[in-house]
Amino acid sequence: MAKNTYKQDERLEEPFDIRHLLRAFVYIKKYSGKMLFALLLSAAGGALGLLGPMITQKALDEAIPSGEVAFLMKLVVMLAGVSALSIVFTAVRSIIMTKVSQNIIYDIRKDIFAHLQDLSFQYYDDRPHGKILIRVVNYVNSVSDMLSNGLINVILEIINLIFIVIFMFMVDVQLSLVVLCGVPVLAVFMLWMKNKQRKAWQAVSNKNSNLNAYLQENIVGARITQMFAREDQNAEIFKGLTEDTRSTWMKAVRYTNLVWPGIDAIAVCIRAAIFIFGLVIFGVGEGEAVKSVGVIVAISSYAARFWQPIMNLGNIFNNFINNIAYLERIFETIDEPITVANCEDAIEMPEIKGEVTFENVDFSYEEGKPVLKDVSFTVKPGQSVALVGPTGAGKSTIVSLISRFYNVNGGKVLIDGQDISKVTLHSLRSQMGIMLQDSFIFSGTIEDNIRYGKLDASLDEIKMASKRVCADNFISQMPDAYATEVRERGGLLSQGQKQLISFARTLLSDPSILVLDEATSSIDVQTERALQEGLNQMMKGRTTFIIAHRLSTIKNCDIIMYIDDGGITEAGTHEELLAKKGAYYKLYTAQMDEKGA
Repeated sequence: MAKNTYKQDERLEEPFDIRHLLRAFVYIKKYSGKMLFALLLSAAGGALGLLGPMITQKALDEAIPSGEVAFLMKLVVMLAGVSALSIVFTAVRSIIMTKVSQNIIYDIRKDIFAHLQDLSFQYYDDRPHGKILIRVVNYVNSVSDMLSNGLINVILEIINLIFIVIFMFMVDVQLSLVVLCGVPVLAVFMLWMKNKQRKAWQAVSNKNSNLNAYLQENIVGARITQMFAREDQNAEIFKGLTEDTRSTWMKAVRYTNLVWPGIDAIAVCIRAAIFIFGLVIFGVGEGEAVKSVGVIVAISSYAARFWQPIMNLGNIFNNFINNIAYLERIFETIDEPITVANCEDAIEMPEIKGEVTFENVDFSYEEGKPVLKDVSFTVKPGQSVALVGPTGAGKSTIVSLISRFYNVNGGKVLIDGQDISKVTLHSLRSQMGIMLQDSFIFSGTIEDNIRYGKLDASLDEIKMASKRVCADNFISQMPDAYATEVRERGGLLSQGQKQLISFARTLLSDPSILVLDEATSSIDVQTERALQEGLNQMMKGRTTFIIAHRLSTIKNCDIIMYIDDGGITEAGTHEELLAKKGAYYKLYTAQMDEKGA
C-alpha cells in the first residue's frame, strides 16, 4: 500500500522549476521591509569598502611620492573610517537577517505542520513517517537561509559588482575591459555546471530521505529488533543505505567543489593579464609602461573584488541548486490534497443521539482491492454492536468510516439520518470516543494525557474518570501520582496501564458514540473483570461498537456482526448466532475448546 519505502527513492529527478522559487516569495514578502533595510545597510557598507582601493591609489601615486605626511595621514584616517563603518553596517545587517531567517523557518514549519494535521489517515498509511519528518525539520532548516540571506546576497552581490565596475572604469577603462573579458568564459562554465549540480543534490535528498525513514523505523522497532536478534541484519541494511547516501553526497560535492576553483582559475588568469597588459602591451611604442603602479595596483585590487562577488554568486548558486530540491519536497507536502475535508456547505453536526446507518457502502484502500462491498446495516441509539471475524476482514475499517477518517468509495454513512460527509469533521469527531489497541501516550504528565480528552477538565474530573476505569489505583501509587512524567509513547508504563489511561481519556471526553477496537487486549483478566463495570457505565446510553477477539467479552452485546469477504455474513445476538451454527458458532466453539484445553 505504501507509495515508497526506505528502499525506494521518492521520485525520479525532474527539471528545475522556477515556480517553486517564485512561490517561496510569499514567505519573503512578510519581511520585505526588514530585508530592504538590511540590503541598504549592506549596499552602503559595500560602497564604503570600495573606496579603499581609490584611497590606496592616492597614497601610492600622490601622497608618498610627494612626501606629504599630513595628506598621507588624512588618507590613513579615511581608510580606517570607511572600513569601520563598513564593518558596523555589515554586523547590523547580519543581526537583522538572522532574525528574518528564523522567522521564515517558523512560518514554513507552521504551515507544513498545520497541513499535516489535516491530511487523512491514507496519507500516513502510504508513507514512511521518517520521510515526512525530514521535510518538516531538515528541509525547512536548509531552505530558510536561501530564502532570506540567499536572495538578499544575490541582489547585494549584483549591486556590489556594478559598483566595482563603475569604480574600476573610473580608474582605467582599458584595464577594466581586460577584466571583463573573463565574464563570457565564466558564463559558459556556470551553465555547464547548473543541471549536473541540481540532479546530484536531488539524488542526495532522496538518499537522505531513505536513510531517515529506515532510522525512524528502527528506533520505533528497537525492541522487536532485539527480540528477534536482528541487530546484524539491520546494521547491514543501514550500512547499505549509508553507503548510498555517502556516494551520492560525494558525487554532488565533486560538482560543487568545481565551481570555486573554476572561478578562481579564471580570476588568476585575468589578474595576470592586468599586469601583462598594464606593464607591457599598453606600453609598447612608449618605451615604458603607460600605466602607473597606483593604477595597476588599484585595478588589480578591484579585479580581486570583482571576482569575489562572482565567486559569492557562484556559492549562492550552489546553495540554490542544493536547496531547490528541498523546496520542491516542502511544497509537495503542502500541496498534498486533503482528501477528507469539510465540504463547502458543511453544517455543524447536531448533538448525536446515536443511530448509525450504512447504506450500500463500498470502500478500498487501494484501487481494485475492495475491503467493503455493498455493506448496509442500521444500529439504534444506545445499542452495543460487536464486530468479529478474521483479521483483515474490515472490522476496523467500518469503525474508521463512522468517524470519517476515510471517505467511502460508494454509498453513505449516516448518523441520526445525517450524511456525515455533509457535516464538519470537528463537530462529528468531538462527539465520538475511540479506543484503539495501540494506546498512544504522549510525553508529559499522566494528568495531561488524560486531560487530552477534555482540555478544560479539572483534576477532580480526571480522578473520577480514572476511578471508573480502574486506573486510579496504579496512578496513585506512582511517585508523583497524576503529576508523574511519562516518556514518549508511554515509556515505563505497561501496555495494560497505557490502555487504562486511554480509557480514562476517552471517558473524560463524554462521547455520544463509543468505539472500542481491541481496547482490552493488553489488560489482564482480573483487571478486565474489574474494568467491566466501568465499561458498562461508559456504554450506558451510548451507541457502542466493539471489536474484540476474546468473544467472552462481547456475549452481552445487543448485536454481533460477523465480518468476512467484504461484508456482513451473519448478524444477531450471541444466542441467535450460536443457534445458526455458522461462522460465529465455529469461531466461538473453537475459542472455548482452546480455553478448555
